[in-house]
Amino acid sequence: MDNPSKITEGGVEYSLGKFDGKSLLYDFPKILIYLDAKGKMLFGQKFRVYDEDREILLKLCYYFIRDKENCASYGIDVDKGILLSGPVGSGKTTLMKLLRHLVPLQRPYEMIPSRNVTFSFNHLGYRTIEDYGNAKFFCFDDLGVEPPGRFYGKDLNVMGEVLLSRYELFLQTNKKLKTHATTNLSADELEERYGHRVRSRMRELFNLIAFDEATGDKRK
Repeated sequence: MDNPSKITEGGVEYSLGKFDGKSLLYDFPKILIYLDAKGKMLFGQKFRVYDEDREILLKLCYYFIRDKENCASYGIDVDKGILLSGPVGSGKTTLMKLLRHLVPLQRPYEMIPSRNVTFSFNHLGYRTIEDYGNAKFFCFDDLGVEPPGRFYGKDLNVMGEVLLSRYELFLQTNKKLKTHATTNLSADELEERYGHRVRSRMRELFNLIAFDEATGDKRK
């Protein structure tokens, strides 16, 4: 890719800003045009960028393009992952699926429904904790509403264990490992679900970016 300020999708070239040969100066309105077009390709013609989501999108874009100065103004650490929280249907999963396309040169993350991790544990046992507590980049979707794990009669809070494993690896890799998640739960509900120890590790793993609680269901 000779010019990182341009992305071609479906034969159309989109500009994300200006590239002077060394650094890329992003242009947020141009980014929104690209995200709207890419969103329609991924999710169909009904997809659109909602005006009320612009603040959330701005924070996420600053994070993904690693704009440290603007991230700092929002209290966002570019070395941590993203925990995107909000009501059901607010568009969390859609945005996390979409925004990884904004930075094609960065290492991509895989979207995994949290319930699938539990189902895997119920079938395969503790190997699942190793499989997801590894050096891959993941975004765990719908964190906190997955069923409890059970293997040979023993119960386990599977996603809690996965997050603890990924936290240890986060420290070992000098904060280069990325873990993201989406959730419908509040911070208090997450602590109730996973316990204080996991909640405190989550604070170190994630930047919390939250939709307004009054955000409507976009799927209706």
